[in-house]
Amino acid sequence: MVDALTPVLSAHWDSDRPWTLESYEATGGYSALTTAFALSQDDVISMVKDSGLRGRGGAGFPTGMKWGFIPQGPEKDGTVKPHYLVVNADESEPGTCKDIPLMMATPHTLVEGVILTCYAIRANHAFIYVRGEVLQVVRRLQRAVQEAYLAGHLGTDIHGSGFDLDVTVHAGAGAYICGEETALLDSLEGRRGQPRLRPPFPAVAGLYAAPTVINNVESIASVPCIVRNGADWFASMGTEKSKGMTLYSLSGHVARPGQLEAPLGITLRQLLDLAGGVREGHQLKFWTPGGSSTPILTDEHLDVPLDYEGVGAAGSMLGTKALQIFDDTTCVVRAVLRWTEFYKHESCGKCTPCREGTWWLVQTLSRLEQGRGEESDLEALLDQCDNILGRSFCALADGAVSPITSSIQYFRQEYVDHLENGGCPFDPARSTLFAPAEALA
Repeated sequence: MVDALTPVLSAHWDSDRPWTLESYEATGGYSALTTAFALSQDDVISMVKDSGLRGRGGAGFPTGMKWGFIPQGPEKDGTVKPHYLVVNADESEPGTCKDIPLMMATPHTLVEGVILTCYAIRANHAFIYVRGEVLQVVRRLQRAVQEAYLAGHLGTDIHGSGFDLDVTVHAGAGAYICGEETALLDSLEGRRGQPRLRPPFPAVAGLYAAPTVINNVESIASVPCIVRNGADWFASMGTEKSKGMTLYSLSGHVARPGQLEAPLGITLRQLLDLAGGVREGHQLKFWTPGGSSTPILTDEHLDVPLDYEGVGAAGSMLGTKALQIFDDTTCVVRAVLRWTEFYKHESCGKCTPCREGTWWLVQTLSRLEQGRGEESDLEALLDQCDNILGRSFCALADGAVSPITSSIQYFRQEYVDHLENGGCPFDPARSTLFAPAEALA
């Protein structure tokens, strides 16, 4: 592990108009296509496997292995189904803000990654599913795709390779559940976005019941640098089982919030030092390593390696690497309640544990936050979480209970203080969750 920033995906974000084709090609953009087209599709998949690239959308599944699941050759009845690539750009996890800046700054990085991935998995049509609220990103991607067509990077017989590819940019309607890959597929097909029963898995029967690879934006955008520089170069960064560099999103009570691109395995203490630390006059209270759906950690975990294994060993998940920083003015009960209200609102309602469970979680948390009830209600809340965890159709409900159980683990006394004080014991003038804007000056 190294402790310095390693700008690769973000290396040219500060260039002059980096979103244009001219700027991207001036920094070596689309040169990886020549390298890839000289190799077989299986060789490109092997290169990505050897690099150790793991999915950057949260699950951390090996990307090359996922590509290898796509069945090749005709079906048993002799028919040949098309293959599809679907890029999950429906960035919705609270605290996560890495894919949108990437697509805004250098959308051609994603487009080139799409071309390389489609060549590897033998797909001739790709879809980029973007969160509809970020209209400026949708327009920028559409323009980048148009530029790629005009330059001959997309379309028929790309660079004389005999490979054809069409790319469609699709704007979603803003449902958090569509970040779940099978719900995204239903939405893309024009149906209500709800998770599908698996098996069959998307690699066998995905979009339009055809073999489909679904990857996060950052995962696909990482492919061009791997093809250009080689698997060994990428694997030289990071840790033994978590290879490469990645984008960490620091937000909240930090002096200089933003994107920090560093090798996997760097610690929050190192990132905070690079970002100016927690805001002046305050101390770190708790933080999320991968967005609000991951168990929270405290200042005891400042030196935990921010890779999949290190964060997992600490009892949380790396997730989308959305590092939300909360200082000592924050009421943890109120913060967890706000997150739980979000998950209740975004539940698609398909399964009972999530539809009913998140509603009951909000009711119980609301009473506790208002100082009503007894300490035994904490056990009832944990019992509700236990009855939801692992019993829902997808991971949304699991994500909803994670901050609750972890906050009680680390801050049980704060819940008790609410009950003993008949409400939040924090001084409203000090709390960023309650104070008016002028009190924060």
